[in-house]
Amino acid sequence: MSEQDNQATVAFVKAQRVFGAALKTSTNPHFKNRYADLAACVEAVIGGLNSNGLALMQVTHPSENGVAIETVLLHESGGKISGGILHVPASKQDAQGHGSALTYARRYSLLATCGIAPENEDDDGNAASRRAPQPQRDIAGVIAGANTLQELQAAWRGLSAGERAAATAAKDKRKAELTPAPDLVLPVEPSPVEREQTIDPKTGEYTW
Repeated sequence: MSEQDNQATVAFVKAQRVFGAALKTSTNPHFKNRYADLAACVEAVIGGLNSNGLALMQVTHPSENGVAIETVLLHESGGKISGGILHVPASKQDAQGHGSALTYARRYSLLATCGIAPENEDDDGNAASRRAPQPQRDIAGVIAGANTLQELQAAWRGLSAGERAAATAAKDKRKAELTPAPDLVLPVEPSPVEREQTIDPKTGEYTW
């Protein structure tokens, strides 16, 4: 560790002593609970940091499906302290989804780097972590698309328990359609010896 980084560490220890609480000033519209928003988190630490020669900077890094944030504390001596890179996936691949993930990542990266937390653990990250609804599979189409009993069996094995429960009737119907009808067995005319053996002595008619 360089002398500059040593000075940054000493300054951070002094700053941390005067960090305030991250006040819960915002309300989560989905869960109706209160949480400390980004502005409240910054307000809780910025005074202590600046008064001890530390500047707060949050750097973005490349991320394929969300955002990656690194909180860095820069000391006036040239030293710095990094909180590491925090990755948060975006719920939607658009501006709103990335903006929500960015705000969430900045808050929690700052809290983790500075070692502070709200009075009670909060979770307003539903907007950042909520996944887009998955399209429903066309189970009926999967069953109907089987052209052999082997294909039907393979399709059935690929269904979940819930999907099987909903598709049992369709499976049984398709199975009946694909099951070959039993061959019609026609009687074979017996030989003369067999004919004699099958004559009813009372009626004189053949019993076969």
